[in-house]
Amino acid sequence: MKKTGFLRRHGMRISLSLAVLVLLLLNAIGVLRLGFVEQLENYTYDARLQWTMPGGIDPRVVIVDIDEKSLLEMGHWPWPRHQLAHLVDLLFDKYQIDVLGFDVLFAERDNSSGLRSLETMAQGALRHDSQFAGALAQLRPSLQYDQIFANSLKNRRVVLGYYFQHGLQANKPVGQLPTPALAAGSFDANSVGAVVASGYAANLPELQQAASAGGFFNTSPLIDSDGVVRRVSLLQMHDNALYETLSLAVARLALREPGVALLYEGQASNSVGLESLKLGPRTIPVDADMAALVPYRGRQGSYRYVSASDVLQGKVEASVLRGAIVLVGTTAPGLLDLRTAPMQESYAGVEVHANMITSIIDQSIRARPAYTLGLELILLLLAGLMLALTLPLLSPLYATLLSLTTVAALLGLNLYFWQFSQLIVPLAAGLVLIAALFVLNMSYGFFVDARSKRMLAHLFGQYVPPELVDEMAQDPGAYSLEGSSRELTVLFSDVRGFTTISEGLDPKQLTQLMNEFLTPMTQVIHHHRGTIDKYMGDAIMAFWGAPVADPDHARHALLAGLEMIAKLESLQDHFKQKGWPPIRVGVGLNTGDMTVGNMGSEFRLAYTIMGDAVNLGSRLESLTRVYGVSMMVSEFTMARVPDFSFRELDCVRVKGKERPVKIYEPLGPADQVSAADQAELADYKQALAAYRSQQWVQAQAAFAALQQRNPQRLLYHLYQERIAQLVQNPPEPDWDGSYTFKTK
Repeated sequence: MKKTGFLRRHGMRISLSLAVLVLLLLNAIGVLRLGFVEQLENYTYDARLQWTMPGGIDPRVVIVDIDEKSLLEMGHWPWPRHQLAHLVDLLFDKYQIDVLGFDVLFAERDNSSGLRSLETMAQGALRHDSQFAGALAQLRPSLQYDQIFANSLKNRRVVLGYYFQHGLQANKPVGQLPTPALAAGSFDANSVGAVVASGYAANLPELQQAASAGGFFNTSPLIDSDGVVRRVSLLQMHDNALYETLSLAVARLALREPGVALLYEGQASNSVGLESLKLGPRTIPVDADMAALVPYRGRQGSYRYVSASDVLQGKVEASVLRGAIVLVGTTAPGLLDLRTAPMQESYAGVEVHANMITSIIDQSIRARPAYTLGLELILLLLAGLMLALTLPLLSPLYATLLSLTTVAALLGLNLYFWQFSQLIVPLAAGLVLIAALFVLNMSYGFFVDARSKRMLAHLFGQYVPPELVDEMAQDPGAYSLEGSSRELTVLFSDVRGFTTISEGLDPKQLTQLMNEFLTPMTQVIHHHRGTIDKYMGDAIMAFWGAPVADPDHARHALLAGLEMIAKLESLQDHFKQKGWPPIRVGVGLNTGDMTVGNMGSEFRLAYTIMGDAVNLGSRLESLTRVYGVSMMVSEFTMARVPDFSFRELDCVRVKGKERPVKIYEPLGPADQVSAADQAELADYKQALAAYRSQQWVQAQAAFAALQQRNPQRLLYHLYQERIAQLVQNPPEPDWDGSYTFKTK
C-alpha cells in the first residue's frame, strides 16, 4: 500500500526525472548530442585545469622567441639561412643545449645571398669570363645559405617542424616529409583512428635530411568547437604511415628513445582499444584520435623566453640555456602563431609544444580511457535514481541541501580522479542532471503541488488545520468531497446557560465573547487533527478521521475534548477581567460509522457528516448537564481508548433509539488516576451493580455513602432519586438496568 501510494503521489515527478536521466545517459553513450552539455564539459574541464595548474617556470624548456624586438633588430622574417645556421651553432656550441626544435617552416629556398643572380650572369653576359667564373666558384659555398643551414643541423639533435593539411582542398605537397614514426605496413592502418592528412607543407629536402627528425606543429583539426586548444594529435596518418608531432619528436630525442609503439588495451587491436603510445618505459595516454590533452602548466610565460636577437648577439646567460630543450618559435602577432588556450585567449603556439614536451617526459598527461564512460554512466545512474526517488519526498530546504551535497560529492570524487589518478571523468552531465532534477522537482512542487495544495486549502481549509492540508497535499488524488461511509468520532460542545449569558451582554460584547471563546477551542481541535464541521451559535461540531484517515481518531477526539475543558478553565480569569460571566461547556463524543462528504444544495454545500452515530453524539452532549459532568463519551469511544480510565455513568436509551448505550465520563489516563479516585470508583461500581440487580436498599445506602463522601457530585443524587422512584414504581421483570429518555 505504501509503495502504491508513493507512486500515485509522485509517479509523474519520478517519470519526468527518469526521462531527464535517460536523455543524459543517451548523450553520454553518443546516441544523442546535446551541444550545451558539451560546452559545459569544456568549461568544467577548463575550470579543473586552472584550479590544478602547478604554475611557476619550468627551466627545462627554453623558447628562443622571434619576437618584435628580434624583428626590429635583425630584420623582417624570414631571416637569411646562414644567420639561422649561426643561431644553431651558437645554441649547440656556445650554450650547449640538449635538443633543438623549430616551430617554423623552411619550405622555400633562400635566395637572399644573390647567388642566383650571379649564376644567371655567369651563364649569360659573363659566360666567357673565366676570372668571374673562378671567383664565383670560390664564393658559391659561402652563398649557399640553405646548405650552410643544413650543415649546421647535421649530427645534432634537431627537429624541424612542418604542417599537415586536411580535407579535400589540400594543396600540392611541398617539401620532404621526415621518416615516419611508424612506416606503412608496420601496423594495421585500420586499427588506428588517427587524423588522416591529405597533404602537407614540409621543409626543403636537404634540411629535413640533415635534421635528426621532423614533427608536424599544427593543432588543427582537433581544435574544439569554441576554438580552444585542449588536445593535440601525437600521431597523424599520411599514405598509411604515422607521423609524430613536433613535441613528441623533441621529447623522444631528449629521452634518447629511437621510436614509439602502439599500446592496446588487453587483446584489442582497434582504435577504441588503443590506449596509449609507448615511448621506451613511458606510456602516453591517447584517445581514439591518437590525441592527448594538453596539461598546461599555467598562463603564457610558464617557460622561459629569450629573444632570438639576444642569442645571436651572445647576450643570454649560458646557465639559462645549458642542457635545455630549446624551441625556436614566435610570439610576434604579425607571424600569426597565437592560439586560444583554456586559461588565456591569446597564447603562443610554441608554448603549447613546450607543455606537451615536459608532460611527456614527466608522464603527467591525464588519461580519458574508454572505461571512464562506464564510470560516468554509473555515477549518472546512482545520482539520478537517488535524486529522482528522494527529492519528491523532501521540503525545498532539504531538497536544496541534498542537491548541494550531491554536487559536492560528485565534484570531490571527480577531482580525486583528476588529481590523484590522472583520470578525466566527464563532469558536465552529472552537474546538468543534478541541476535539472532539482529545478524540475522545485518547479513541479511550485506549479503542480502548490496548485493542488491551494485547491485542497480552498476545499478543506475552513475545516481542517494547515498541517493536515500540507499532509493532504502529499497525495491530492486520495481526497475527495464525494460522500463516503467510514468510522469516525464526532464531538459536540455547547455552552451551558447561553441564553442567560447572551441576555446580559450587548451584541458587540457577545460577538467578542464568542470570538474569544471559539478561537482557542478551534485551535485545540486543530492541534489534535480534528475537522471543524460547523459552528452553531455557541455550539461546536467537529469530527476526526476525515478527510485525512486517522486510526487514532477516538483518542485524538478524547484528548481534544479534555483539553477544551482545561483551556476554557484557564480563560475564566480573562473573561472576568472583561466583565463577562463565567462559561461552562458540555462535551459529548461518539464513535461509529458515519457518512461524510460535501452535502447541501446547488446553492450552498458544506463538508459535513451525518448518520445515527452523529445524532447519538449530539444526545450525549445534551445529557452532560443531566449527569452533572463536563464530558461524556459512548461505550464505542471508550472501547477504542483502552489506556484511559472511565466512570460508567449509565446505560440509556436516547430518544429515537431502541438499543441502550452505555455512557461514560473520562477520568484521564489510567496510570494518572489518584488512589482516592480509584477507591471511590470501585465503591461506585458496587453501588451501580446493586442498582442494576434491583437491590434497592443496598444500592440506596451505597449511593448515600458516596454522596456524603463527595457532596458535589450530582450523579449520586440522581441515582438516589431514581431508586426512590423505582421502589414506588418497580420496573418490569425483564428490566435491563437502562434508563430511557423521552426528550432530546
